[in-house]
Amino acid sequence: MKFKSGFVAIIGRPNVGKSTLMNQVIGQKIAIMSDKPQTTRNKIHGVYTTNNSQIVFLDTPGIHKRQSKLGDYMNQTAMSTLGEVEAVLFLVDAADGLGGGDRYIAEQLNGLKTPVILVLNKIDKIEPEALLPLMAQYNKLHNFAEIIPISAKVGSNVNTLLEQVAKYLPEGPQYYPEDQITDHPEQFVCAELIREKILHLTREEVPHSIAVAIEDMRVEPNGVVHVSAVIFVERDSQKGIIIGKQGALLKEVGRRARTDIENLLGSKIFLELWVKVKKDWRNQDRVLRDLGFHKDL
Repeated sequence: MKFKSGFVAIIGRPNVGKSTLMNQVIGQKIAIMSDKPQTTRNKIHGVYTTNNSQIVFLDTPGIHKRQSKLGDYMNQTAMSTLGEVEAVLFLVDAADGLGGGDRYIAEQLNGLKTPVILVLNKIDKIEPEALLPLMAQYNKLHNFAEIIPISAKVGSNVNTLLEQVAKYLPEGPQYYPEDQITDHPEQFVCAELIREKILHLTREEVPHSIAVAIEDMRVEPNGVVHVSAVIFVERDSQKGIIIGKQGALLKEVGRRARTDIENLLGSKIFLELWVKVKKDWRNQDRVLRDLGFHKDL
């Protein structure tokens, strides 16, 4: 059997389960998950390899109404993937039903030659008899190559989805070693895992006002990996929230993040966290570039 390979984009509104699907497919956390929208900010590449195929998934930021230059970047990042891939997975929330956000994304797909697979996620949250009418509603939006219902959280029908995706791959090389699950450097994933813990532990305006940068990552003579990270916020008041009373919240962020980073690296971790203020960083081109966002913003 000839080997097939290719790139597949996962697009959709914020909070429909794109990162959950990515992690379910890969079998390990490489994309952070949160119940807060706009969690993913960059294209996260996940590599899924079998004996006869390799699929490189691109988990993109949720497409949303922009409120900052960072929002512009996130939308551009999501939409720019469509012409670069062999197939597109348009992920929607079956429990929410068809809404304006899904209609907007479907309009952007008009004229696209790339096959689009509609993925109805979170079917574990709806009654079985509601599924067929929902599929019929969505089918009117676009000429989808396939419509596949799944539950990314529990893994229902995910294997069927993978089998269908493989049909759209051309014959090609194995781009990555079979044991590689992402092409992002470890520093990027570590920074994202720290940011995830802050998302879980804070609320209101704070989650979208933070960025995390790994400033130093080295292996000590005793084998412990020393990780030094800076958490950037936009205002002094947010710095106080992240640190918490007597440093309690920052300590909890570090405790939770250390566990995930140790699982990722397979090593003991010494994690140092600092909090710094960068005023209105989401609207400053230079700061966005320094933090790794698109050079053309």
